[in-house]
Amino acid sequence: MKASFLFLSMVLLFGLLLSQAPTAVSVTCNPSSLSACASSILNGSPPSSACCAKLKSQKPCLCQYKKNPSFSGYVNSSNARKMISACGVSIPKC
Repeated sequence: MKASFLFLSMVLLFGLLLSQAPTAVSVTCNPSSLSACASSILNGSPPSSACCAKLKSQKPCLCQYKKNPSFSGYVNSSNARKMISACGVSIPKC
């Protein structure tokens, strides 16, 4: 009887663990973390792998940057669009 109770408890616990939705990872929006992309944005040079990695980690923040008057000129520039595309990041519609 104890064995069947233990087995049933383990099955229920396992089912409960599997049914939990994954938690979202929060992103800290920090435009200075994109400093590795400065030459791509300002000069149109190809983005480095470090730039692309930072850009991908900051993708959830791009709309916030586009709406900020301090950063919108950079984020909306043709060089930034080329860089975003070269890094394989989709340009968000904000």
